[in-house]
Amino acid sequence: MARLTRAQQQERTRAAVLVAARQEFAEYGYVEAKIDRIAERAELTRGAVYSNFTGKRALYLAVLVDAAERARDAAEPPAESPDSVGQALGSFARVWLERLPFLGDTPGSGHLQLRSLSGVLNTEPARAALAELVRFEALLLALALEPRSALRAGTVRPAGLALTLLHGAAGLAENAPGVGDPFDLTRAAEHLADIALGDDTEPPHLPYVAPARSTEDPWVPPGGLRDEITGRPVDFGDDGVVAVLGVGRLSAAEDAMRSARPDDEVTIVVVTSDPAEIGRLARLRIVDLIGCLRRVFTADRLPRTRVVFDDTGTVPAALGHTSADGLDLTEIAVRVHDGLITAHATGRGAGHAAARRRSPDSRRTGAV
Repeated sequence: MARLTRAQQQERTRAAVLVAARQEFAEYGYVEAKIDRIAERAELTRGAVYSNFTGKRALYLAVLVDAAERARDAAEPPAESPDSVGQALGSFARVWLERLPFLGDTPGSGHLQLRSLSGVLNTEPARAALAELVRFEALLLALALEPRSALRAGTVRPAGLALTLLHGAAGLAENAPGVGDPFDLTRAAEHLADIALGDDTEPPHLPYVAPARSTEDPWVPPGGLRDEITGRPVDFGDDGVVAVLGVGRLSAAEDAMRSARPDDEVTIVVVTSDPAEIGRLARLRIVDLIGCLRRVFTADRLPRTRVVFDDTGTVPAALGHTSADGLDLTEIAVRVHDGLITAHATGRGAGHAAARRRSPDSRRTGAV
């Protein structure tokens, strides 16, 4: 039998740890689970577990991410997308609520099914990251609900309300399984489309954002990264806007989307200085949402915005930002045209600034 390479052995060990950890978390829940028992279940040493995962929180998040990725990849698209925003919100809620635990489920298995984060987010960076992720999820859901007019029509706020309703129901069901009728919750989600919340006005800071710097710089974008929504490799040479956002600044994706032109390819690159925990938290939430969207909307109705996870910081490095410190609050954006970077912006509002900068061709023709 051929001898396993070091990489193959490490992958086998990691897979064994994930299987054992899922069993442990399903039986005991996150708080009561023990790394020593996980090592015993996997027939490995405690050190072997820690050589693959930095701690119990990182391991728990890895288990949840694995489940979310499997569900997303197995998602079967519908024959057609819902006709209205209300119907789409109801369909999304129906899919999402399938995870609610049953009365007979153990607390641990119910937590895994719900992708529960109870007891996990006990650090300020994690809580701040979750707040940004919820806003980003609302943006992605809104872009599926109304692909061409979500930002102008104010759909982001009803999408955020729907997510608040669903996560609230999950929090209640986690502690009292069987409470909350999924059919009532689905109907409530449908009616959120009719609630008048007022117009989504442009954020007040955008008029004060410094303009992007004009450039004519070639760039060599990194390869091997993919769009999490479609699963396809990303070509960073496409004309449009690339916004590199730390997990702690993901809500700024809306600034870039508001300011981009209709034909722009908008790519949101998610970076973090803590891929083991904050990065996995971001991956869990976004992948989980995409899995639900794939079951509600046909491929042509999924958000056009590309979402890329860059755990090693290769994209900001390619743009000349090599420090890994403070990546979670990063805002870097560029406009790409004919393979050149024609605008470069950093700091608060960078996505807006780069998106607003006209390409050389549009400046010659007078287009905005």
